[in-house]
Amino acid sequence: MTDKPKYPAPAGNPETAHFWEAAKQGKFLIKRCVACKEPHYFPRSICPFCFSDKTEWEESKGEGAIYSYSLMRKSPTGPYAVGYVTLDEGPSLLTNFVDCDLAALKIGQRVKVVFKPTDGAPLLFFTPVG
Repeated sequence: MTDKPKYPAPAGNPETAHFWEAAKQGKFLIKRCVACKEPHYFPRSICPFCFSDKTEWEESKGEGAIYSYSLMRKSPTGPYAVGYVTLDEGPSLLTNFVDCDLAALKIGQRVKVVFKPTDGAPLLFFTPVG
């Protein structure tokens, strides 16, 4: 496929506005609970571990390793891969893998965040390091 994919703009809300503003600046933010010290993603006001409302924004390096993935070979838009990445900071997140040879993806492979433009804030995806 020669056409670049067009990504839909993310739907934000007051709870995630800071996250999307940072994404516009190329920064990937996660949340960390002040009470139990656990990092979490997707950013939300309440800690999913201890239910404290004492959370703080933290910039992630945006690097991690593929925990699991699935390659979708048949799609109207062409092949794509989705999977879980475990960030170096600890949280795991579901993502798409882009800008790579999908057949060469491997569990445990190092990946980094990349931002793709939309009509709003950019969306984050992951691509292999190196």
